[in-house]
Amino acid sequence: MLNQNSKTTSPQFKLGQIVATPGALEALEASSQSPNEFLKRHLQLDQGDLCDEDHELNREALNDGSRILSSFKTSKGVKIWIITEAQDGNGHRSATTLLLPEEY
Repeated sequence: MLNQNSKTTSPQFKLGQIVATPGALEALEASSQSPNEFLKRHLQLDQGDLCDEDHELNREALNDGSRILSSFKTSKGVKIWIITEAQDGNGHRSATTLLLPEEY
């Protein structure tokens, strides 16, 4: 589990519990980058390298509670996805996961 004590301005949604796969942690360590760097962008709906359709789905997710996806590359060129789960019946998002696409 990762620490969620990073500060951002005007987050668009709540992350829930933050977790990361071994592959994502290894890629972040190899690039000397912090998960918080990417989580801040994710919270602001700066989704990185996504197609227009995925950007639109993320905007809709703010209203309908579906999952939110971001895709970023580390400084070493490794693609990392961040997925915030859909809201539950109480309107809460339970978790956000950092992972490599092949770990999906």
